[in-house]
Amino acid sequence: MTDTDETGKPLRSGWTTGACAAAAAVAAYRALQGAGFPDPVEITLPRGETPRFALVTRVLTPESATAGVTKDGGDDPDVTHGAEVRVTVRIGTKGSGISFKGGEGVGTVTRPGIPVPVGEPAINPGPRRIITANLLRAADDLGGPTDIEVTISIPGGEKLAEKTLNGRLGIVGGLSILGTTGVVVPYSCEAFIQTIQRAVDVARASGVSHISASTGNASERAAKRHHDLPDVALIDMGDFVGGLLKYLRAHPLPRLTLSGGFAKFVKLAEGHLNVHSKESRVDFDALAEIVKEIGGSESLVAQTRVANTAMEVLDRATAEGLPLADAIAARCRAVAMQTTKPETAVDVLVVDRSGNVVGHAGP
Repeated sequence: MTDTDETGKPLRSGWTTGACAAAAAVAAYRALQGAGFPDPVEITLPRGETPRFALVTRVLTPESATAGVTKDGGDDPDVTHGAEVRVTVRIGTKGSGISFKGGEGVGTVTRPGIPVPVGEPAINPGPRRIITANLLRAADDLGGPTDIEVTISIPGGEKLAEKTLNGRLGIVGGLSILGTTGVVVPYSCEAFIQTIQRAVDVARASGVSHISASTGNASERAAKRHHDLPDVALIDMGDFVGGLLKYLRAHPLPRLTLSGGFAKFVKLAEGHLNVHSKESRVDFDALAEIVKEIGGSESLVAQTRVANTAMEVLDRATAEGLPLADAIAARCRAVAMQTTKPETAVDVLVVDRSGNVVGHAGP
């Protein structure tokens, strides 16, 4: 089923930075080989799509050619939407093959755990394959050399990277060039979950045995204070609790802390592994049963069933002296332990609006 916006209009897909870089690379290569800058330039993506990209930059010198395209992320709210992806192509030394360099605005990998070696530009394997395949296709078409140096830049990328999790992953100085398929699916959870997975990998490679995954900034700060954890151990899982837990099931670590707001963790306690408001809702009847189990008054149980928000219920339970947040934390811990492996010790922190820990379960 096609996703739609609030008016029912279908959401428009877009193109990854990797696809944009491939298009710019092909245009630059063809110009360097005397075939001129194709505009628009067409490339082939791994699933067979053949998008065409208009050029916004064209520079030709005797030794190199540079082309740029504007990243169109469709209706996905990505920080790189509207940025220029610029590629400079030079002919490399004989036998060097296709090599990659990072220019302005493209980050450098400084920590292990990323699928690119430390010291290399943050150009992921997927985009490298897409760029390579399209350059080899162009070289075959023109009878040109296949030893090609590719330098990718995103002007202003270092500033844009401040809005991403790159710094947490040890990618410094700019953005990553991403995209396995070349296509951006609007509001897809795939990219976020991949970032969660890379954060786990970086923590493991840094020797961390205890990580904390949080639903937001306040809960992350609370977990850091509570357990005195280093920044590399702190993972932003957003609403994708299941994405984190399932990855840890396949790649276990000794200890996990889950930290989040009361309302989101009420949904996790009910077994929802995606706690976004679009994907799950608080079941106030189920919450009322928990209130009843821990000794809540008949009045509080009745009020819970018709409550407007989960925080309203927590405030009333706290006023009655009921450990509701602890009960929710215990149920969240049970859900997490069913999803991860037994060798991962789990504890859960429930955090209020002010960032205070109001509920805890586990070691």
